[in-house]
Amino acid sequence: MATLTEAPPPLVPTAPETGPPRRRGRWTPYWLLLPGMLWLLVFFALPMIYQASTSVQTGSLEEGYKVTWHFATYWDALSDYWPQFLRSVLYAAAATVLCLVLGYPLAYLIAFRAGRWRNLIMILVIAPFFTSFLIRTLAWKTILSDGGPVVGALNTLHVLDVTSWLGWTAGDRVLATPLAVVCGLTYNFLPFMILPLYTSLERIDGRLHEAAGDLYARPVTTFRKVTFPLSMPGVVSGTLLTFIPASGDYVNAELLGSTDTRMIGNVIQTQFLRVLDYPTAAALSFILMAAILFMVTFYIRRSGTEDLV
Repeated sequence: MATLTEAPPPLVPTAPETGPPRRRGRWTPYWLLLPGMLWLLVFFALPMIYQASTSVQTGSLEEGYKVTWHFATYWDALSDYWPQFLRSVLYAAAATVLCLVLGYPLAYLIAFRAGRWRNLIMILVIAPFFTSFLIRTLAWKTILSDGGPVVGALNTLHVLDVTSWLGWTAGDRVLATPLAVVCGLTYNFLPFMILPLYTSLERIDGRLHEAAGDLYARPVTTFRKVTFPLSMPGVVSGTLLTFIPASGDYVNAELLGSTDTRMIGNVIQTQFLRVLDYPTAAALSFILMAAILFMVTFYIRRSGTEDLV
């Protein structure tokens, strides 16, 4: 018998042991972030550092300012202008509440009931952005002018009697009153409330509403248990986008208000451009920033959501 023998397998040379393969493009994300980081450094961080040093300086514009670590400027600024700080917070809070009350139903309509009119309504919402912020505010001087149709309608409905009793208007006059300033803030920042609300409501799965109906939930119960909790990211985002710029605004108080309705933004502008007291103006700016940061942090923690839109 012939025996068959198998040939041994050929020897394959083994590659020398090397380290792990190099990851290509691992620096690409950092290079993409570099322009934005440089922008923030040059136009945000450096001016903040400069203003921080200005707030602790002493001197005058003629003699020059020197850093003397004079932190008493903060206390003096707060003690002198605390009414303007409080007024800014109250006006911004009132405008934010009004924007939420007016914006939520409209955002709900766009998200669930607008149908083919959705795009048209969205264009109308963002239409104020097509004009200047200053022009929009000046238009309210005509809308709320004495003897105009708005003031006449409010007088007929006896609304001004209530607002005068609350101290928001002065008799039959609306201009140069807190009500005029709050109306201007509400109008100018209302789109910042509607857009996040619409984005949050649009993400809600419609089958959740159907499931609530199958469980015999009434429309009010469905809204309270399903719709509103799921739209909380939009509520939080919209209130922040409204309250933060409104609290530092000075255009509405300057054009629609009076000396009795001056906000902290007007004080900072005056200190920077007219009085030329740069340390006080810088200290006021940092106090406002710290106060807003504290309130925003507390609000986000209490809102129970970290998912913002």
